[in-house]
Amino acid sequence: MLNLKFAPLLKKIMSLDQTDIDGNEKNMSFFDHISELRGHIMRSLIAVVIGGILSFVYSDFVMNSVIFGPRSKDFITFRILCHLNKDACFEGFNFTIINTDVTGQFIMGLMIAFVVGIILAFPYIIYEFWKFFKPALKPREQKKTTGIILVSSGLFLVGVLFGYFLLAPCSLFFMASYSISDQIANTWTIQSYISFMSMLTVATGLIFELPLVMYFLAKLGLINAAFLKKYRRYAILIIVIVAAVVTPPDAGSQILVSIPLLILYEVGVIITKRVEKKAKSESEN
Repeated sequence: MLNLKFAPLLKKIMSLDQTDIDGNEKNMSFFDHISELRGHIMRSLIAVVIGGILSFVYSDFVMNSVIFGPRSKDFITFRILCHLNKDACFEGFNFTIINTDVTGQFIMGLMIAFVVGIILAFPYIIYEFWKFFKPALKPREQKKTTGIILVSSGLFLVGVLFGYFLLAPCSLFFMASYSISDQIANTWTIQSYISFMSMLTVATGLIFELPLVMYFLAKLGLINAAFLKKYRRYAILIIVIVAAVVTPPDAGSQILVSIPLLILYEVGVIITKRVEKKAKSESEN
């Protein structure tokens, strides 16, 4: 049976004393904590806006080199594949991108700025939320959890790069090559293309946070290694379903997502074991 500790942790957070600008501790009510959380959220949104502004400033590079990069035959992934196997070289994609809405390009510009802003500001967003939960931790725990910001940012970045350099080009190649009739031309809207790219990058980045999520759940006592091993087959099924949702309906892309997720799940099992052993040794001491 799982040891549920989430409620006590929330209670602990809500009963915290925060420190004002003069360094003095002050008692905070529930609404004070809500106000404190709102401040962290607002600063995170400001960071996203700053990242979005940078996207607008360098919009030509962002659109032509980054967003449209994977649809070029000179994209680095295709060049590497061509170098490894000459038979894997191809002359480009057979599709065009159009805009069918009066405000379509402007709206898509805002959406791209928002997505890029989230990616650029992600480490700072994690830092802000860590600052909110920091008072709930003991001094020793605070020192140990500072690395979470780096680990979380690293996992997210690896996921985004994985989605951008592997999933995106492979999925685009499949979708552009697949045809039910020669009479149908592949003409995609900018909205469809941007949504497609966002799903493959940002969603993959968030999915790669799986080991960190499992670490926190283990710390809260919500999961343990025995539980993860017992329900591994169900976890595999969920991973396959998630892979099918975030990727196009081709087996190649789903396998590309499923394999690293399965590896991350097993890493999470190892991490959970270590958390249990450490908690046991601390309780004995």
